[in-house]
Amino acid sequence: MTSYQKLNTSVPPEAGDEAADEKPLCHQKLSAWWLGGGLLMVAALLSGVTVWVLGQIWWSQHKVFPLPKCASIPENLRFDCYPERGTVVTRELCEKRGCCFVETDRPIGRARGVPWCFYPPDFPSYSLGSMNETQMGMVGLLTRQTKTYYPSDIEKLQLSVEFETDTRVHVKIIDATSPRYEVPLDVPRVAKRAENPVYTVEFSKDPFGLIVKRRTSGVVLINTTVAPLFFADQFLQISTLLPSTFLYGLGEHRSNFLHSLEWTTLTFWARDVPPMESCNLYGVHPFYLVMENGGDAHGVFLLNSNAMEVALQPAPALTWRTIGGILDFYIFLGPDPNLVVQQYQQVIGFPAMPPFWGLGFHLCRWGYGTSNETWEIIKAMRNYQIPQDVQWNDIDYMDGYRDFTVDPQKFGTLPQMVEDLHKHGQHYVMILDPGISSTHPPGSYWPYDEGLKRGIFINTTQGKLLIGKVWPGLTAFPDFSNPNTHQWWLENLNRFHALVPFDGVWIDMNEPSNFMDGSQEGCSQGELDSPPYVPAVMGGFLPAKTICTSARQSTSVHYNLHSLYGLMEAKATASALIKIRGKRPFIISRSTFPSQGKYSGHWLGDNRSEWKDMIWSIPGLLSFSLFGVPLIGADICGFSGSTSEELCIRWMQLGAFYPFTRNHNTQIEKAQDPIAFSPAARTAMKEVLETRYALLPFLYSLFHRAHLQGDTVARPLFFEFPKDVATYSIDKQFLWGRGLLVTPVLDPGMDSVIGYFPRGIWYDYYTGSSVNSSGESLKMAAPLDHINVHLREGTILPTQKPASSTSVSRRNPLRLIAALSQNANAWGDLFWDDGESLDTFEKGDYSYLVFNVTQNTFISTVLHSNVEASYIMVEALTVYGVRDEPKRVTVNGKEAPFSYLKNQVLSVNNLQLNLSHGFSIRWM
Repeated sequence: MTSYQKLNTSVPPEAGDEAADEKPLCHQKLSAWWLGGGLLMVAALLSGVTVWVLGQIWWSQHKVFPLPKCASIPENLRFDCYPERGTVVTRELCEKRGCCFVETDRPIGRARGVPWCFYPPDFPSYSLGSMNETQMGMVGLLTRQTKTYYPSDIEKLQLSVEFETDTRVHVKIIDATSPRYEVPLDVPRVAKRAENPVYTVEFSKDPFGLIVKRRTSGVVLINTTVAPLFFADQFLQISTLLPSTFLYGLGEHRSNFLHSLEWTTLTFWARDVPPMESCNLYGVHPFYLVMENGGDAHGVFLLNSNAMEVALQPAPALTWRTIGGILDFYIFLGPDPNLVVQQYQQVIGFPAMPPFWGLGFHLCRWGYGTSNETWEIIKAMRNYQIPQDVQWNDIDYMDGYRDFTVDPQKFGTLPQMVEDLHKHGQHYVMILDPGISSTHPPGSYWPYDEGLKRGIFINTTQGKLLIGKVWPGLTAFPDFSNPNTHQWWLENLNRFHALVPFDGVWIDMNEPSNFMDGSQEGCSQGELDSPPYVPAVMGGFLPAKTICTSARQSTSVHYNLHSLYGLMEAKATASALIKIRGKRPFIISRSTFPSQGKYSGHWLGDNRSEWKDMIWSIPGLLSFSLFGVPLIGADICGFSGSTSEELCIRWMQLGAFYPFTRNHNTQIEKAQDPIAFSPAARTAMKEVLETRYALLPFLYSLFHRAHLQGDTVARPLFFEFPKDVATYSIDKQFLWGRGLLVTPVLDPGMDSVIGYFPRGIWYDYYTGSSVNSSGESLKMAAPLDHINVHLREGTILPTQKPASSTSVSRRNPLRLIAALSQNANAWGDLFWDDGESLDTFEKGDYSYLVFNVTQNTFISTVLHSNVEASYIMVEALTVYGVRDEPKRVTVNGKEAPFSYLKNQVLSVNNLQLNLSHGFSIRWM
């Protein structure tokens, strides 16, 4: 049911109670209150009309709000009426907007804290007319009550609310008279209205507000009545209360996984900048997840690509501000956090299934110098039998840093190197930047000449070619919103593939990055390049280190498309690779946007070889898991600066558990590939990579579940333990799936580490030794050659004998590990295919097995089978947590030898069971 009712938009009772406790004062404004407010109080007491009128005249002349109206609003519920940066907010400026001005002892500026200028409860907004039923929900008209202080505010808005599923409601606010830019996201259409929604939607009519509640508990998830709605041509704002302070998502930013609500502003505008705190970074993901009190979760997604910011405050509440497009919200009710992310991906699309080799170890450097030097590193890795699946090259392979070229002197043997990689079952990935060099004699550089002929480059407002500057010098920028550009991109990749048969593509610098602000000729002085309001972007203006936002593209101006650039390039690249190779594409992109996971993975950018950068990688990893980009990692050992041996060992241990694992560093600095270190360090790195390779069948199965239904791969602990509040702030540990806990060492000079273990039995992955936790932090030994990894009770892992590459290891025998629960049960599964063909699940060309342990019996059940599984043998079963030593073990009813250790570990070896056939192993 959806109710229509007028809601009280004044301060909620609980906020009022808080105000009574704090009793905030106006400080210097107290005497003014007695002069003005006192007059009103006398008027009320004496019922004297004359005095009342005098008081009103005084108020109108002095424009000071009475204390009960403004100062009674608790500080944490003060919504900023003057968010502009670089302006000292004075009483005059504030009250000109019709807002409250109350000075606090907090500093003003970028980290301003409590705002001095904030909205009064009766600030004019929009009023809601009658709502009419539609097939999917309801629609109504919003009318602006009075003109606002932002130019070109829109008088008539259309509100639509669609009940798309029982756990998803879609709220859209648009201009009722003129179309505005909308992100062309391919959202699957819903044909039928939800029959049993778990939410209710209520409205405040005057001023307009929206409230979304969870039906069962009555918890308010969205409440926009706390601050006015703005909808001007280049300034849209809406605020909401939050049901708790446990807020996640809202990327891409370098911050703790759990956001601080202490007056924090997060900005969204794709930007080329080495990762740093309090800054808009490479990608834009306006999606958040909230853990409610009690363990339920919900999520909210604003589908908008314009520059925006989200202001967080400790009410708890947040404010969305964007400078274009529409307000297009999806609200996901979960209630489990895993389900929230799945529901989000039902809108943006599930991630692509990566090739199996893409989960192996990747090695890259800007600064190899030559293809022969690169080749020598590859050979040395083989010589030390260190697992490696993929070799990369940075821009130094190019001739003059120009795309689709090879330096004939330094990298003349690159084709032979790639051929050698392929002979050894390894793969090659090279970098491409979107900027196309524009300074050549006509006819000498096909990508530019052909692009110019086809008109696929971005233009200025005057219709001329926009020229910026990137690595090759002056450059033009392909317009990936133009379908003709996709064909041109395909042809370029195809021509280059004939020379260098690469297997994957690394698309970098695609914010797009520009070494000058705007263009060679500057930018227009119009409102697209200099809008009335600029979110807190780095540089202070939108074209900083990118192209002019007034630039013309095929489908719109760059003002609307900027943060979509990396997504559109990834889409074009994925399509091209499929046509060229006929296999699953492997793409890693720097700039990202919602639905990116359908086309590429992501790495966390140009980090540094510092301990803090390693620490920051984990919240980055977990955030992109929320965003539907499971193929995620950071540059292991750091990109810039020189690593120490200790840092690189610890980072290789952590990086071995990134879903995407690549060691990458810059030129000039010390080498940091595994062979560059001492024998002891090299051995430690080799061993942890072998641990990863052993776990690849499990990891690959997790990616299948991500592709199939939007499960996370790297997972925060609270996703599995939503009732355990202690897990809500943990971002120095993480899970693979539901059952593998990783606790890395993140500080120098340590030989131990403290990790939190939620309630239950946890088994050491390597030994099977167990700890029965009541939900506590435990100190564990962690010598330099060891990373702590634990299995959650009830988990079955498919593992495989590791090798130097996945082309070898994926043919090796399997070893199954079962970690028994307190009830002696366990469950696991395995997805298996040829590792690279397109759409194997969709075509039915795969194997899927389910493993169970009940009543001292391990059972493998084949639910779907293809020829790939018939090549694999199950060599061993190890069971952790077998409390009583067995007297005998049978395999498919026949007695078999076994071993049993005092730490309650049962092992059955030399099984030689074909994976494609079901089997049972019983101990008695």
